[in-house]
Amino acid sequence: MTETLNTQVCIVGGGPVGLGLAIDLGQRGINVVVLERYPALHLIPRGQNLTQRTMEHMHFWGCEDRVRAARTVPADWGMGGMTTYGTLLSEYRHDWMKRELVRPFYFTENERLPQYQTEMVLRERAAELPNIKLFFGWRVDDVAQDEHGTTARVSEREGTGKMVVRADYLVGCDGTKSLVRETAGITQSIEDHNRLMVLLVFRSTGLHEKLEAFPGKSFFNVLGPELKGYWRFFGRIDLGTSWFFHCPVPEGTTEDNFDFKRLVWDAAGAEFDMEFERIGFWDLRFTVADTYRAGRMFIAGDAGHSHPPYGGYGVNTGFEDAANLGWKLAAKLQGWGGEALLESYSAERQPVFASTARDFIAKAIKVDRDLVENFSPEKDRAAFEAEWKARTSDASAEVHAFEPNYEGSPAMFGPKGGVCSAIGKHELRARAGHHLSPQVLTDGRNIFEALGDGFTLVALGASDAAVAAFEAAAQKVGTKLTVIRDTAEQGRERYSAPLFMVRADQFIAWVGDGSVPDAEAVLRRLAGK
Repeated sequence: MTETLNTQVCIVGGGPVGLGLAIDLGQRGINVVVLERYPALHLIPRGQNLTQRTMEHMHFWGCEDRVRAARTVPADWGMGGMTTYGTLLSEYRHDWMKRELVRPFYFTENERLPQYQTEMVLRERAAELPNIKLFFGWRVDDVAQDEHGTTARVSEREGTGKMVVRADYLVGCDGTKSLVRETAGITQSIEDHNRLMVLLVFRSTGLHEKLEAFPGKSFFNVLGPELKGYWRFFGRIDLGTSWFFHCPVPEGTTEDNFDFKRLVWDAAGAEFDMEFERIGFWDLRFTVADTYRAGRMFIAGDAGHSHPPYGGYGVNTGFEDAANLGWKLAAKLQGWGGEALLESYSAERQPVFASTARDFIAKAIKVDRDLVENFSPEKDRAAFEAEWKARTSDASAEVHAFEPNYEGSPAMFGPKGGVCSAIGKHELRARAGHHLSPQVLTDGRNIFEALGDGFTLVALGASDAAVAAFEAAAQKVGTKLTVIRDTAEQGRERYSAPLFMVRADQFIAWVGDGSVPDAEAVLRRLAGK
C-alpha cells in the first residue's frame, strides 16, 4: 500500500536552494517535506563564492558560524580574485570581484567554500527542525496540482518504497532539467552560446607554489585572443593541494581524446604536477523561466534560471530566491499575507535574474571579447597596456553596480517608473525596493538583530501618532508587525528617513516622511491583501 504524507509545502530537490527554503519555512513554523533523489552529496566544487548577502541568509537560518567553520581555505588567507591576460602567470593582471568594497552595506562578511560543504551544513541544520521531513534517495516520478493542493508521487531509488505527498504548495528546486517546471508548463527563454565547457578537478602542489606570489587570491580567470571573451578559470578548493578549472573546449571533446594536462599548462603558462580527480563537461548557455509560478507550483534556483559560473552569481541567486519565497509562503499559509504577495515572488525574482544574466555575465563576456579582438600586446603594446590600465582602475565597478532591487515590485512602494533589476547602487539610506543597510541601535544591537519575522516598522524620531497608526492598522489587516523605536543619531541619520518598513527578507518596502500615513493602505499592499 502506498503511504500518503500530508504537509504544507513540498520541496522537490534537496540541494542548497531547496534546503535553504526548507529551513526558512521550517523556522517559521511551516511543515515541509523535502524530496531529494541523491542520498549522498556530490563532491563537485561549484558555488564557491558566498556573498555578504548570502551570509545574511545563513545568519537568519541559524548556521552562519557552521558555514564559516566548514571553509576549506583558512580565513586569514583571503578570498580575492585576479584576472590575467594570456596566461595565469602573465605580467598583465588586476584584482577581480573585490566584494569587500561593499561590505559596509551588509550585516555579514562574505565567505568562500565548496558548495558541497555549504550543503552539508544546510542538511545538518534542516535535520534539527522538527517540522521538516527529509527524504534523501527518493525519486519524484510525477507531480500534479488541483484547486485544493499539489501531489507528488515518489519512489525509493534503491528500494521498493512508494509514497504520495500532498501539500498546499509545491516548489521545484530540481535543477536545470526541472520536472516541476516542465509539468507546470512553465516555458523558458534560452540563449545558447554553443560552447562546450570542461570542468577539471585536480590535485597539484606545484600550482600552489607558483601562485604563492599572490597571497589572498583564491580564484583566477585568464583572458586570451583565442577565447573570444570566454574564460579559462582556476579556483582553489583548499590551500595548497586541490583545484578546479573551467575552459571552453572543441565540440566532440571527450575524456579520452584530449590532452587536458596540456590545456591546463598552456592556460597557466607553466608545467607542474597534476593528478586529475574528475573530468566533466557542460554546455554554456543562459536560461530563464518566463515565470516562476504556475498556480500552486513554484520554481527556484536552477529550475528557474541558469548561467555560466562566471562571477559567483549562481548559488547566491538561488539562495535569494529561497529567502524571497519562504516568508511569502509562510505569510499566506499563516494568514498574515495574501495571494498578491505570492504573485510578487515571480514579479521580483524573474526580472532580477534576467538582468543579472544580461547586464553582468553576458556583458562581461562581450567586454572581454572586445578587449581581446581590438587590443594585443604583440600588435600594439602601448595601446594594449593603456586599455589594460583602464580596466584595472575600473575593476571594482561590477561589484558596486550589482545591487539587486525590487523598485518595480507590486508589493513595494518604489519610485515612479521603477523596475526590478540587478543593476543598482549601494547606499546607506533607506530606499523602497532596496536592501536594508546595517546600523547599530542605541541598545548596542545591530538593526538586523532587532528585526521581526514579519514586517518591521523602523521609527527614528517619528511621531507616536505615526507609529500608533501602523500598530492599529496591523491589527485590522491581520499582519505581523514589529516596531523598532530609536533616535536618528550615531549613524542612524544615514537612513535619511524618520519612518520606514522592512520586510521579512530585509528589503525596505515603504519609506515615509514622518507624517501620519494611511497605514492600512500601506500594509494591505505590502501584505498582498
